[in-house]
Parts: sequence; C-alpha cells; structure tokens
Amino acid sequence: MILTSCVLGAIHNLLKTPHYAANVRIQIEREGAKIVESGTTSPTETGSADFLRTQYELLKSRAMAERVTSALYLYKDDSFFKPRDVSALGLITGYFSRMPTSSQASKVATAADILMNAVTIKPVPGSRLVDIRYLDPNPQRAQIIANGYADAYVASNLNRRFEANAYAKTFLDERIKQLQIRLQESEQVLIDFAEKEGMVEVNDKASIAENSLAAANTATGHLISERIKNEQLWRQVESTTAINLPQLLTNQVVDTLRGQRKALETEYQEKLENFKPSYPEMVQISNKIKEVDRQFTAEVKAIRNSLKAAYQSSLAQEVEMKGRIEELRAEVIDLQKKGIRYNILKREVETNRNLYNSLLQRLKEVDIAGGVGANNIFIVDRAVAPNFPSEPSLSRTLILAFGFGLIIGIGLSLLLEMLDDRVRAPEEVEEISGLPTLGIIPRDESDMELSVVLKDPRSHVAEAYRSFATALQFSTDTGLPRSIAVTSAGAGEGKSTTAVAIARHFAQMGLKVLLIDADLRRPSLHIKLNLDNSIGLSNYLTGSLMPPDLVQRTDHPNLAFMASGPLPPNAADLLSGPRIYSLISLGSDVFNLIVFDSPPVLGLADAQLLSSASAATVFVVGAGDNRKGALRAALRRMPMARVTLLGTLLTKFDSKSVGYAYGQGYDYKYGYHMNDDEADGSTQTPQLARY
Repeated sequence: MILTSCVLGAIHNLLKTPHYAANVRIQIEREGAKIVESGTTSPTETGSADFLRTQYELLKSRAMAERVTSALYLYKDDSFFKPRDVSALGLITGYFSRMPTSSQASKVATAADILMNAVTIKPVPGSRLVDIRYLDPNPQRAQIIANGYADAYVASNLNRRFEANAYAKTFLDERIKQLQIRLQESEQVLIDFAEKEGMVEVNDKASIAENSLAAANTATGHLISERIKNEQLWRQVESTTAINLPQLLTNQVVDTLRGQRKALETEYQEKLENFKPSYPEMVQISNKIKEVDRQFTAEVKAIRNSLKAAYQSSLAQEVEMKGRIEELRAEVIDLQKKGIRYNILKREVETNRNLYNSLLQRLKEVDIAGGVGANNIFIVDRAVAPNFPSEPSLSRTLILAFGFGLIIGIGLSLLLEMLDDRVRAPEEVEEISGLPTLGIIPRDESDMELSVVLKDPRSHVAEAYRSFATALQFSTDTGLPRSIAVTSAGAGEGKSTTAVAIARHFAQMGLKVLLIDADLRRPSLHIKLNLDNSIGLSNYLTGSLMPPDLVQRTDHPNLAFMASGPLPPNAADLLSGPRIYSLISLGSDVFNLIVFDSPPVLGLADAQLLSSASAATVFVVGAGDNRKGALRAALRRMPMARVTLLGTLLTKFDSKSVGYAYGQGYDYKYGYHMNDDEADGSTQTPQLARY
C-alpha cells in the first residue's frame, strides 16, 4: 500500500504543471492616524484577534478576488483560464468548461474562482504582518497578481473609509433636516401654549398666585388667633351676670357708674337714719340709684354686644379668608399643571435644539475630516518574479504519499482484523473453549500427500503429531484412554488425518490399535489407507456382520481398520443404539486403543453420540477454518451429551500469519537433526530433536 501510494504520488507530481509562487508582505496597523480625531466615522479598532481575523477573511473574499480581476483585466487574458493541472478528472472537466462564456460577468466570476483557489493568506506569528502568496504557471503573472492583491486591498480599505464618511454625511444631512423641522414645530407649540394660558416665564421666582397663597395663609393664621381671642372674651360675658369680670372692671364708664352708685348708696344709707324711704329726698336718691343701675345694665349689655360683634366679625373674616385660600390653592394647582406641561414642551424644545446643534457640529467635523485620514494598511515588501517553481515538490509529495499509504495500510489492517473473527491462534481456542491445547499442528507447505508426510519422521507435521500423542498419554489420571473419538466443529479441519496419526503413533509404540471410520455420511479413511469400504461399521450396527469379519489389516501389524461400510439412511439412529457400546466393549478385550473418526458436530448428532460412547474426545480446530461463533456453538453442544473432552488440537497452524511471537517459536524444524556424518551420506541411528 505504501509503495503504491508513493508511485501514484510520484506520477501525480510529474503530471502537475510547475507553479511559481510570488509573495507580497503587508502590514495591518490597528487604526490609521486621525488629523481630526472627532471627525472619524469608522469604529475604533484595537488590533484584537477578531479584527485581524476579519482582515484575513476580507483578503480571501470573493469581492477582493473580483476587484483584482477587474483591476488587472484578467478576464481578458485567455491564457489565464487554461487548465493548470494534468489529471483525468481535470481533462474531462476542462473539456466541458475550457473557457468561460462570452459575457464579462461570467469571465470575472470564473477568474475570481481561480484567484481564490491560488491565493494563500499567511499571517506572520507574533506580528501584524501578513504574507499574500499567489501561485501561477507564469512567474511574471504571479508577481503582477500578488502585487495587485496588495494594491487592491489598500485601495479597498481606503474606499471603505471614504464610503463610510460619505454615508455618514448623507445620513447627518437627512437627520439635521428632520430635527430642524421638529425643533421649529416644538418651539411653535411652546409659544402657542404660553399664549393660550397667559403664562409669562419668570426665572427661578415664585408666581403671584403662589405669593398670594402664602400671604393668605399667614393672614389666616392671624385671623384665627384673633377669632379665638374674641370668642373667649364673648364666651366669658355671654352667660354670666357678674360685674367683676375683667372686661367690666377695665371699662371706664362701668367704673364711673359703679362709683356713682356707691356714693348714692352711701348717701341713702346715711339719710335713712333721719328720713323715711318715702321722704321725697329719699325717693329722689332712690330714683338716682335706679337710674345708675339702668345705665350700668345698659353699659354691660353694650360691652357684651361689642364682644359678640368682635367675635362674629373675626369669624366672618376667618371664613372669608379660608374661602380665598381655597381659591388661591386651586389657582396654584392649575398653574402648576400648566407649568408642568409648559416645562415638558420647553424641555422638548431644548432637546431638539441640542440634537440639532450636535448633529450640525458632527456634520461639519465629518465634512472637514472625511478626506484626511491616513490608511492603516502598508505594503512592506512587494512581490518579485520567482526564478524557480515552488510546486510541485517531489520530496514533499513522496513524504505525504508515504504517510497516506502508511495510514491507509494500518487502517485496512485494523479493519480486516476487526472484521475477521476466524480462530487462528491457540490462545483464542483456549479462551473460547476453556480447554487446554494438547497440540499444535503446523501447516504443511509441501506438495506431497499428507499420508506421505506423516510417514516421514523428520517432517514438521509428524513431529507435531508425536508431541500431541505424548500429551494424550498424560491427559487423564489413568493414562491413555481406551477409546478416543476425534471430532471437530466443521468438515475439512483435519480430524480424519488426526485419527490416522494417533492410531499409527500408538501402533508404532507396540499398542494394538483399532481405527474405526465412524463418519457414516462422508467417510474418507478408506481412501487415505487404500482399503476396501464395501463392509464396515454400518454392517455391525445393523447386525448383519460381526467384528471379526469387518476388521481389515493395514500396512502396520499392530494397526487394524474398520471402514464405515455402506452409507445408511439413518446414521444417527444406528449410532444411538446399544451396539456401539458393545463394539467398544468387545474391541477393548482385543485392542489397547480404539480411535473413532467421527463426523463434525455442527448440524449432526453423530459426533455427540460417538463422543458420549467413547471414553474421551479430542476436539480438532482448523486454524482459519472456523469463526468464533461457530466454534462456541459446537462446544456448547458437547456437554449436553456428557462428553469427556480431553482438550483441543489446533491444525493447519501458520505462525507467520499469527504474529512475530509465534514465528520465533515455530521457525525451528521439527523431527530429527542431521549431524555432519549424515550430511556426508553415512547412516546412523536418528535422534529425537529437543523441543
């Protein structure tokens, strides 16, 4: 994958048209200098990251590309629209869109697309410098366009400022006219209201009504005091006859009358001693006393009437003044309401006048400062015509292709590893089955028949099977089981070869072994041993023949073979009967070991029946032949038949496909060593290799 990616990258690199890079460096300041600071209409920029990113995006915008296209008349240059890269897709698309349509707008749009794809904006870290890089097949045109980009950006920035000032001036003109009309209207409303209500503005002074109300309140206080005083005097003399009241005692007339009466009373008493009351002089004195009493009573009554009149006069004045106060209070409240309305109208006039004056001042400042602002964009280094192409770079392309191929290769490997759930390693078998691995049979890479390979004691396969047979001898507490069933999850995993290898190994060790082909559906042992299959196990299970007539001799004297015989239509029914147990019982009397080559577990009940009848069972797993789910399903069926599983045997094991660790362990040859004498052709007793 890496090599393919590198080759494709090199071919792509050779097919690409050389491009020349022209670079122009500009400086973006925070804001331009202001001759009249208050006349600016653009927002003050602080040089923040947002401001700089905005400028970068403006440089990469379509509007900027179209501005450069129009400024340099690129839409009139036919060579500018030629394809820039050679590729199958580019040739196909270029054939249908080789030249833009004849309209100027479409040519400008197409040229702008080319510019946007070829220009790169690269800020210089830690500064306000920005590099504008442009790629083009023509070095002179690359220089012109790069410089044109910088000039267009500077001009665009100035145009934005002038446009902002022009817009501000137009806006201010319109607003000033509107405010002028509003100011005139508000002033007229204020004047009309003042004339209608008869209001005269006095600066920070109280109105006449307010002063009158204050004076009336003061006078009312005095009148109330006077009325209270007069009322008290009147109440004292209103309901009493005493003449010793202060009001009477202090009266001169009353005092004179009292003196006269007292003198007359004294005279009357003095003469009463000499004259009788009827005496004329006495009568005259008595009449004078009565006249004085009459005058006194009249004077007291006059005093009482004067006090009452004073009280009533004070009360009337108080009531009248209170009425006047209510009138003045209503007048003041009405005046205050009118004053509030007047002040509202007055403030509106002042507000409109202030706005009008402010906008008028702003308009004058904008008019003066509109054209004197300095630009904040500077061209630091102009582009020069490049002498060497910058793209394509073969080394960079190969590095990218190498990395891409490496990533794709690793990704595909991981994906295949995730999707492929086949069992290949002994650890996987042990994890799924929970059984020990009794042996690992390597994959035979030779072209010879497996039976021939097994007969060669120096072969990897034969040595692995000997190791497996040795493990069988220590698989139980009593040693090697008397009967062993060999089965697997599916067909073609090496169970028949394993059965033959077990039988041959123990026959060579001197044990009498009976090998039975118990696969009554697809028998194969008679083919491997080149023997007859006309009679066999099926004949015994049906009761037509007995074992001595069914056993065949093989090429080894200690190994006997019973073929499957004719294939019955009901294999599971035959194996479920008692005759399979009687066969094992009879065979155990003659043979030391009986090996059954049973059918696969999945889809059939034969393997469970044979394994249940046998003393032990070996489960064969072909590396790469079974998926984990199928293996789990097959192993779950065995305990239900009360099968004694000794362990598993992993066949067709390929150490290279599993990993480095297994490759280290299985790269050594199995079998016998050849010493130097054997290499020279001499024959000596072979020695078992240590493993």
